[in-house]
Amino acid sequence: MRTLKVATAVATASVSLALLTGCGGDSGGGDKPFDGQSADDIAAKAVEATRQAKSMHVTGDNRLENGSTVTIDVSVDQEKNCQGTIRTGGSQADVRHTDATLYLRGDEQYWRNALKQQPDAARKMAPKLQDKWVKMPANDAATAGVCDKQGLIAAMDEDKSERQGMKRGDTTEVDGKEALKLTKKGSAGETLALYVATEGEPYILKTTTEGGKNPGSVTFSDYGKPVSPEQPPADQIVDMKELAGKQRA
Repeated sequence: MRTLKVATAVATASVSLALLTGCGGDSGGGDKPFDGQSADDIAAKAVEATRQAKSMHVTGDNRLENGSTVTIDVSVDQEKNCQGTIRTGGSQADVRHTDATLYLRGDEQYWRNALKQQPDAARKMAPKLQDKWVKMPANDAATAGVCDKQGLIAAMDEDKSERQGMKRGDTTEVDGKEALKLTKKGSAGETLALYVATEGEPYILKTTTEGGKNPGSVTFSDYGKPVSPEQPPADQIVDMKELAGKQRA
């Protein structure tokens, strides 16, 4: 499903620009959180703490170059259990991964967008798929990684050139939690910011990209909270593989 693939890529891209690890960067001093640690060292610790977390809740939005916005609201854990919602292009899809199976429940517009490269299939299948829990093929490349927490964190750290030169900012609050703001100017003139929890584990609480072609923000919360999606009711499940086979018959 191309729409879902785009939504996932945007969600990770929005945070990847700001999640920078490595050495160097501005150092703090005096009576401040992370005394004597450089901004890049703090970022590295934040990425590792987030990687080690058993679960997290991710919410955010990102504007695409065509002007549309992708919004995500997903909880995910280390075992790839997840549940949440993705909105893009005037459509919406609920996602649920449990017992090693991924289910999507999209409105008709979602499926028309997802199948737009196959207009005949979109015309025939979208009305049948809307508001049903669609069981996706296990090897469907477009949905791979949607509920992969570790893959999401890895995607944040793909570009090694973004690991250097962060600056310490002031402490602020993110959803009532104190956070240290780290910033950096991007190559396209955008301002990247990473907010790191100052109490307890140095989890990433928020990332933002201001300016540039793809502004957006992502907030991380509910670290360690169990993610327990329920199996969709049997009478609401449609098997995509079986339905596709019937359409070809």
